[in-house]
Amino acid sequence: MALPAATPLAQSMVQSVDWLAIAPPTIAAVAGLAVLVADLFLPERRKPVLGWIAVAGLALAALSLLPLLDGERSTFCLTTGSGACSYVADDFTLAIQLLVLGGALLTALLSQEAVARQRMPAGEFWFLLLSAVAGAALLPASRDLATLVVALEVASLPTFALVGMERGDRLSAEAALKFFLSSVTATAVTLLGVSFVYAGTGSMHLSTVADALTHVDPRLETLVRTGAVLTLVGFAFKTAAVPFHFWVPDTYVGAPLPVAAYLSVIGKAVGFTGIILVTVLAFPSYHQVWAPFAAVLAALTMTGGNVAALRQRPDRRFSAVRLLAWSSVGQAGYLLVPVAAAGYADSGADARHAIGATVAYALMYAVVNFGAFAVAALVARSRPDNRLGDYRGLYAERPLAALAMGFFLLCLAGLPPGIIGLFAKVTVFSAVVDAGLGWLAVVMAVNVVIALYYYLQWTALLFRPREPAPAGLPVSAPLDTRTPAGLTVTVGLTAVLGLALSGAPQLALHFASGTLL
Repeated sequence: MALPAATPLAQSMVQSVDWLAIAPPTIAAVAGLAVLVADLFLPERRKPVLGWIAVAGLALAALSLLPLLDGERSTFCLTTGSGACSYVADDFTLAIQLLVLGGALLTALLSQEAVARQRMPAGEFWFLLLSAVAGAALLPASRDLATLVVALEVASLPTFALVGMERGDRLSAEAALKFFLSSVTATAVTLLGVSFVYAGTGSMHLSTVADALTHVDPRLETLVRTGAVLTLVGFAFKTAAVPFHFWVPDTYVGAPLPVAAYLSVIGKAVGFTGIILVTVLAFPSYHQVWAPFAAVLAALTMTGGNVAALRQRPDRRFSAVRLLAWSSVGQAGYLLVPVAAAGYADSGADARHAIGATVAYALMYAVVNFGAFAVAALVARSRPDNRLGDYRGLYAERPLAALAMGFFLLCLAGLPPGIIGLFAKVTVFSAVVDAGLGWLAVVMAVNVVIALYYYLQWTALLFRPREPAPAGLPVSAPLDTRTPAGLTVTVGLTAVLGLALSGAPQLALHFASGTLL
């Protein structure tokens, strides 16, 4: 019997999927499944192979970005009405996906030795990492609120388990619990905000929401404004912006070092990407609501993070990872500054320039922060407590590692020879001045000076002679001179990238200028 012909409505609902456009997150997800299946058949002595399968999958996902450079691609589009799409692979998407996949590759290299040394379950670790990366790579391409929230959760949920992966470690379990509770709260707030926006606009697609907000029913105006603020608050939790940062120090200290590095870069990239998408694409007509909110949030975040970092003294009582955690909070404030500037921009071109400044700063921060965490992982092999005092005299024991760490810290401080750090800060400062936010520019300048103190203090510590441990404290063990291949590659690669960008800082800005929404 012949089948009935499809109706015109059914035909209009049929669409093809652009598999090339969705290749980066898809390959990461498939690699995660491959690792999970391979884990069932590999004997214990062959488990390290899983890590290299993950590295290969991430490299393939990164290479899949190359065919997308020829122009914007979109898929999962409405076949009627506005024709809005749920997935768009434009320049902004590719820049953030490059950051995510590149950062994930560095995390995987850092994790090779850590998984074996800390006896973490290899199959579960690599599957969770690749799952989180798939969500993080999906998020910058999301162009509707539902996909945005789903991508955010796919990027976040696996990291709860990654933070608590060191079984039997009280600090790791406590860190995972704090991270879980804060993320659940953030998700609830985000969903509430999204529901309010949907109630007022009747749409989930960002472009349609932007159009609908220009003529909202006056009776729903307060509801929609509240929804916009709540949505931003939810993403602020993910970026560790003050006062939503309380989970960061303990989570970074309790998590395995590669996971802490991942959260400090990729976790922040996910949050900032979400903020940029909802503000610039969904809520442009509400700039008078979110721009002051972002400006105040930036001022609080950079000040809170830098002042807290000042309390970390360079002795055996204070954790180096905790200082990096507070530093990441302060850096999040700098990343928020151009977002606020975009809301005050006089033209669309100025707003796009501000967003480009955020992307350029994020790329710089990703390279040097991963490098700093890689050196911290190197020190932690012999001195698991990873106190700031353990870095005293590092130059005498590991001169190349000390020079690399000093370079990374100077980049974060924005001092030569870390020209890329200075260049990124000047770019952000220029964006906020152009937007007329003089008071925020002053706050940023003050915070840059504050940050110089603890970055230079740690840098100087690397080249001072070691002192005997005070009475009652254990003597530090000599640094293990063996360097795993993954750590060597990570430190070397980030140092080379940092030096290359410092030699030609315009490359970062030129690349970021192509990421205009």
